[in-house]
Amino acid sequence: MTKVTKDMTIGEVLKINPAYGETLMSFGMGCIGCPASLAETVEEAAMVHGIDVNALIETLNSEAVEK
Repeated sequence: MTKVTKDMTIGEVLKINPAYGETLMSFGMGCIGCPASLAETVEEAAMVHGIDVNALIETLNSEAVEK
């Protein structure tokens, strides 16, 4: 499974696994369906929303291992 990194775009993350959308939204990224957000990196989106990018990346990658 491809590991999620903070320099990937939201669009790339969702292509890896569309279910990651639920995780992103649970962290407060409610606008992941917005076309502009798909081109933002995970780090940029986390910064805009005041989210700890390292915690988000760790959660996304741990979900990949669990499945």
